[in-house]
Amino acid sequence: MRISPRMLIMLAVAALTACAGAGTATTRPVAAGKVDEAAINALYAKLDEDSRRFESGLALAGSGDMSAAQAETSAAMDDMQASAVTCETTPGCDGSRFVSAYDRLLRRSLQASPVESGASLEALADEPSRESGEDSPVIASLPAMQRTITLLNGRELADILVTNEAVKAGLEKWLTQYRPNLMTAYVNYQFMRYRMWPEYHKAGLPEALLFGMMAKESGGRVHAVSRSGASGPLQFMPATGLRFGLGSKDGFDQRFDPGMSTRANAAYINEQLNRLNGNLELVIAAYNGGEGRIGRLAARSGASSFWDPKIYSELPSETRDYVPMVLAAAWLFLHPERYNLDFPKINAYPGSIKLAEPASLAELTVCLGNTGNMYDGWFRTLRNLNPALDPQKKLETGTRLEVPVQLEAAYSSQCVSGRWVQLASELNAATASMTPSRSSARSSGSTNTYTVRKGDNLAAIARRTGCTSTREIAELNRIRAPQYRIKAGQKLRLPSCSGR
Repeated sequence: MRISPRMLIMLAVAALTACAGAGTATTRPVAAGKVDEAAINALYAKLDEDSRRFESGLALAGSGDMSAAQAETSAAMDDMQASAVTCETTPGCDGSRFVSAYDRLLRRSLQASPVESGASLEALADEPSRESGEDSPVIASLPAMQRTITLLNGRELADILVTNEAVKAGLEKWLTQYRPNLMTAYVNYQFMRYRMWPEYHKAGLPEALLFGMMAKESGGRVHAVSRSGASGPLQFMPATGLRFGLGSKDGFDQRFDPGMSTRANAAYINEQLNRLNGNLELVIAAYNGGEGRIGRLAARSGASSFWDPKIYSELPSETRDYVPMVLAAAWLFLHPERYNLDFPKINAYPGSIKLAEPASLAELTVCLGNTGNMYDGWFRTLRNLNPALDPQKKLETGTRLEVPVQLEAAYSSQCVSGRWVQLASELNAATASMTPSRSSARSSGSTNTYTVRKGDNLAAIARRTGCTSTREIAELNRIRAPQYRIKAGQKLRLPSCSGR
């Protein structure tokens, strides 16, 4: 028996829509609690398994085995519905993944075979070409997901993507010259996700927005510092960071902490959503261009849209570029398959190690090599997960470090003893010998001077001059933390060991 394309589509749509409409009465609000990464990842793995099972059912239907096809597709979607409901009540679980999977499978079922002449897709599938999340029966049955979807995955953003050339241009940039940046940001984020995403989840904000902002701001480099002095994975200026609880503790700038900076970012976003009537684009613009400027423009012009010429034309080019790039990165995070984009699969379960011997993060990076097929090594990940540590400083035996779980066994086998440990130690010693000690500079009492240039900040000056730190320069010049304000033309005293 040869199955007709119409019958194939009807079978798939029936399985999807019947399942999606079930379970409404069983849902309940997401409960706050500790994020269980193992449970969340098990749900995601089950989602992947059910997706493959559904597609296997489509293949059976295509070969004419209708009975087996219906059993496979129905069972797959029953499981997906159950997992989606469980996700709703699991702290930290991203429900938009289930919505996207539903959307993809529905489209896959409609594309499995050409529709017979005269057949109506609307009649068969109740307008399946909608963006996922728009009046979706899955969303109707999972009301706790509503805010995640409507902010980024609903009609408003879909309309922007259809009509707005700026966002389309942003998509092209991420998919072409900035593609390496996007992929690096994704990898960095996956390893930090357990620290960052729970903060957004507690604030009721969508993960895709977090990723879009982080990708544009820092690429997931925790220690990123801009020319204007914005710092951290989400690039807080000192004053704004302090306003949202990011200060300095024991010499550590808390803007570099991925969890704390995400919490501050979420608080800022929610504050501005309330202030700007829930307009996401204006909120993103405020994050980049300043809430004062955006608020004044909106009030003076009477405009309520970022894209209104009364606002858009008055903004600097950086902000006009920033907003569509954030939206584009967020959209790609949700729908990579629509843009021929395949994000790498990352084993990002969190773990920890306790040093059996003294070692620096740099030494660990050398001895770990490309473990786990990490083509560019583990230096960035180790630094991101342990942001308060000097990467060149030897840490004492017994120091506990946060690492991806896959490095626990590798540390024991490669970094406790052996040839790679010896090599790492030799290279680290050579680096130390090339860097004059800060204590010798301080004891000598002598200093060099540096004239501040436009765009400088203390962190950049400290990196450029080699053997000093932001805190040392600040103390030497009586510059107050955490703002560390300096201006072009100002002469700073630096430790004499500084090399430029």
